[in-house]
Amino acid sequence: MIQNAPPLTEYTPPDDPLVIVHDDPHLLLVDKPAGLLSVPGRGAHLADCLITRVQRVFPEALLVHRLDRDTSGIMVFALSPLAQKSLGQQFQGRQTKKTYVARVSGRLGEKTGVVDLPIIVDWPNRPLQKADHDNGKPALTEWRVVRASDTETRVRLFPKTGRTHQLRVHMQAIGHPILGDPFYAEGAARDDFPRMMLHAEALRLKHPETGIGMSFSAKCPF
Repeated sequence: MIQNAPPLTEYTPPDDPLVIVHDDPHLLLVDKPAGLLSVPGRGAHLADCLITRVQRVFPEALLVHRLDRDTSGIMVFALSPLAQKSLGQQFQGRQTKKTYVARVSGRLGEKTGVVDLPIIVDWPNRPLQKADHDNGKPALTEWRVVRASDTETRVRLFPKTGRTHQLRVHMQAIGHPILGDPFYAEGAARDDFPRMMLHAEALRLKHPETGIGMSFSAKCPF
């Protein structure tokens, strides 16, 4: 595990317009840009975030889940307390299906694989997380290669659990950190990229009112 990872750079959130993927009376899906917090951080300088921007247009919007600041892609918000409860139960019960796209360092030798490594917060280096077989919470990620070169691999990642930094820790743990990751990549793999190469591409869930399965996607920008 990387010790004393560099702090996040100064927070300069992008001024991209709000991209709405879907909205109805019960739920809202938007495409979060990289570099924007999902929720406010501590301090006035971290007040600008996705939920604040969403609530300017949809004042009733309620948080369901989060994406890391440097991750882009699909996020769902509830538009009523009942919808929030239903969606929250789906996420907690692992009933949603999430698909991410990432560019990782190096060539993955196999076409598909599974990372089954428990994760726990790395207390001396918070907010970093780390793999810990003895004390960590179960974390499972499936991956599939899209294409590969000698220096990097594009993969689709399918998290089966929702631990903090799960995909980032798992890729780093198998020797293929996500390119541009400010915490878990090092050297050129961290510094030679304009952003972290991780995007929440698709989300499948049950509509909180009808129970019908629905799929939503946001095109990968890299």
